[in-house]
Amino acid sequence: MAVLAERPRPRRVREHPRAGWFAVATVCFGAFMGQLDASIVTLTFPALQQEFRAPLAAVQWVSLSYLLALVGLLVVAGRLADATGRKLMYVWGFGVFTAASVACGLAPGLGWLVVFRLVQAVGAAMLQANSVALVVGSVPRSRMRAALGVQAAAQALGLALGPALGGLLVDTAGWRWVFLVNLPVGVLGLAAGRYLLPRTRERAPLARFDFPGLVLLAGGSAALLLALSGVSGLGLPAWVAAVPAAVAVAALTGLVRWERRAAHPLVDLRLLRPRVVSLGLLGALCGYLVLFGPLTLFPQVLGTHDGMGPVLTCLPAGFAVSAVLVDRLLPARLGVHGRTVLGAVVSALGCGLLLLAPGSAPWVAAMLFLLGLGLGVFIPANNSSIMGGIPSQMSATGGGMVNMARGLGSALGIALVTLSLHLGGATGPQVAVAALAVCGVLAVAGAVSCARESA
Repeated sequence: MAVLAERPRPRRVREHPRAGWFAVATVCFGAFMGQLDASIVTLTFPALQQEFRAPLAAVQWVSLSYLLALVGLLVVAGRLADATGRKLMYVWGFGVFTAASVACGLAPGLGWLVVFRLVQAVGAAMLQANSVALVVGSVPRSRMRAALGVQAAAQALGLALGPALGGLLVDTAGWRWVFLVNLPVGVLGLAAGRYLLPRTRERAPLARFDFPGLVLLAGGSAALLLALSGVSGLGLPAWVAAVPAAVAVAALTGLVRWERRAAHPLVDLRLLRPRVVSLGLLGALCGYLVLFGPLTLFPQVLGTHDGMGPVLTCLPAGFAVSAVLVDRLLPARLGVHGRTVLGAVVSALGCGLLLLAPGSAPWVAAMLFLLGLGLGVFIPANNSSIMGGIPSQMSATGGGMVNMARGLGSALGIALVTLSLHLGGATGPQVAVAALAVCGVLAVAGAVSCARESA
């Protein structure tokens, strides 16, 4: 069937000297769309709390359900794309994501919204699991870091527009348009994917699928987030939260044991043996935790009106500025690992300085910009280090692991902030910022360890 086969690019596009960069630009549509959605949704939380008369611990599942599905599906989508074709999976992902976005905008209740967000995550997984692999496979290896920087800039643009656009849409048109805004971008992305993306040249046969691994990964991640949600204000007895916590520990422990002896593992633990990959994935988790935590925290602390959108925009705006200008401003001799360390240090510093005045909008805006600058250096360099340690024929699987770490980090950022605000009481904002700062320090430690090993 034509819809299940990768169709070639037009000859004029294929033979163009910048054909690879056309493909990178197309991937940027998906990067922009995914991050716009990720950053814009947190601005709807107060409106959803009011309309559905639900606590933050319940409303946060509009984001957590999406991110949880990503965690469970990214590696799956990457493995399937390695076997069936990355272009095919990417274009279909655009279609599913766009259709589900429209459904979210028309959702009649909070439960339906969560369900449609799960479907939306299926499309997002098909997009994100292939994005890094498509970028890496479209340009020469010498230009890989620059191409990943462009992709990071597109992500940053989506993040930057999210808070400002989200605040404007929620205040004027209503929260439903936060989801409906994805429709025009999705239509454009579908057309670009069809005509500008190259067909897959290298494929990795998929002999058998690791369904037990998938169940353990998805179940463990879901149980962990349910446990955090249960103690974040849902009003449930302590034992109810303890049950999913125990399930999470058992499932994730079982996942490691199963993957070590599985003939065709879902998560190939051999890819994690190089420290640059294992510590890099930990750094990616911490980096995105620090990136998404403030987007949940400060609308609750400062409110969604009186310029909250522009304040939050400072974080992704700093990310965008840094991701675009880093190659021009930093010396080439600093290298990937040097940039990873520098970015992690600046990010941790920004988190630490937020503790001085977490309730002051001007100070928050300045420190969020500094935090964004650090993350704009750290995340692209860290991703480049990870992909450099993974064989090219497994690039989509590796990209899925990177994006899985990103999804889990984003989910934990939202859950950690919600938990800190609930348990911290009057000092909740300070507790939340301190927790983010600790994660920033962990990213620094991992980056320094990788740099020492490569020296």
